[in-house]
Amino acid sequence: MTGFTVSLVLVVAAVGLLRWRRPAWYWLTFGVTLALVRVLVRYGSVMDACGLTVPPARWRLALARAANRPIPGPRAPRILRLRPTRTGLVLRLKLRPGQDAFDVAAASDRLRHSFAMYGVTSRELRSGVVEVRMTGYDVLKRVQMPAKTETRPMQVPVALRQDGSVHYRDYRAIPHALTLGATESGKSVYQRNLVAGLAPMDVALVGIDCKQGVELFPLARRFSALADDPDTAADVLDALVVRMERTYQVIRAQQRITADVPDAEIAADIWDLPDHLRPVPVVVLVDEVAELALYANKEEEKRRDRIITALVRLAQLGRAAGIYLEICGQRFGSELGKGITMLRAQLTGRTAHRVNDETSANMAFGDIAPDAVLAAIQIPAEMRGLAIAGDSSGGWHRIRAPHTSLRQAVNICNRHADRTPELPELAPFRPALSASAAAPVSLAKASSAAV
Repeated sequence: MTGFTVSLVLVVAAVGLLRWRRPAWYWLTFGVTLALVRVLVRYGSVMDACGLTVPPARWRLALARAANRPIPGPRAPRILRLRPTRTGLVLRLKLRPGQDAFDVAAASDRLRHSFAMYGVTSRELRSGVVEVRMTGYDVLKRVQMPAKTETRPMQVPVALRQDGSVHYRDYRAIPHALTLGATESGKSVYQRNLVAGLAPMDVALVGIDCKQGVELFPLARRFSALADDPDTAADVLDALVVRMERTYQVIRAQQRITADVPDAEIAADIWDLPDHLRPVPVVVLVDEVAELALYANKEEEKRRDRIITALVRLAQLGRAAGIYLEICGQRFGSELGKGITMLRAQLTGRTAHRVNDETSANMAFGDIAPDAVLAAIQIPAEMRGLAIAGDSSGGWHRIRAPHTSLRQAVNICNRHADRTPELPELAPFRPALSASAAAPVSLAKASSAAV
């Protein structure tokens, strides 16, 4: 008996240590079984306590009285499917008459406590069917992307959501996006994940990095064009506008609008064109948009207006031509001048890391999801990479990108350097890669011996 007790104590201690140090391993070994038992055993009582039950139907009451049987109790939503995942449980419910998906969403926090889960979220799949996703541990504390993700053209898995699902950057669904974040908030890592995910695809990358290229130039082997100062950025954007106009001419010539051509074959963007005629899509990454909008004299003001006008034109018209914008910055507000709010209106996707002021969070989510503004300004400084992602539909999620070092991103870009397309309009801005690096410039003070 003593040996059994010691063994039991050791097992309990091992389980506790595993839950503390490796919550993902604990969940896959012990947690998922315990959670399944809790949900199945407590389901009826929990639903009743959370107000998610309805009275029995009248015909059931009449049948019980006629048969002199006990009166049936309240009825909870019917479980259609209960599926364990690597991060939690997915519960699909069929709502009873009179119930609404909002009722389940409002009770999410009570369900979390009742089932002893880390997080509970819900979404409506179709009329009367709700999917409840429950996570067994904090999946954003140590992000581990699943080994297999969905593979589609122009869709990049960039982060993990709080409910354990993968957050994708789908350029065909959301062509343009705005990413905000203060210094050391994880914005650069998020951008590296984007570049690393796009590198294996048939896509042209164009970078605008006005910090002398320190963020994007290490990835230059995979970029078709790079600009490291505002003057070059203005020329690159003008060249992209020219490419957009030429692409529209190709689409117009291939629309095939005749009486004998089915509607599905009429071309309205590059994805409706045949493969041999389809221009390569272009993703434009702007590392610090404020550097493009600031000016100190009249000459710089003219350049600034030229840049913002080109960005607005690309945001309004570039989707059908296969040109997608990824605007990043530490600060994005109306004080950057005219045209900024017009540009923001065209950026459907919004991602906000930790920001230093509420105004930046309002510029990201104030017009689409006011609740996300409060969530964005509450991101702690020690949680680098944690962000709030939303879109114009009003929905938002907490996400966190896996840490990707600059060396890892460089290796991926170098491995897929052969996929870098040659674009005639952007040929003058193709980064020149010398065989040997130039001599480094020393910024340290001269030693006294040299004086």
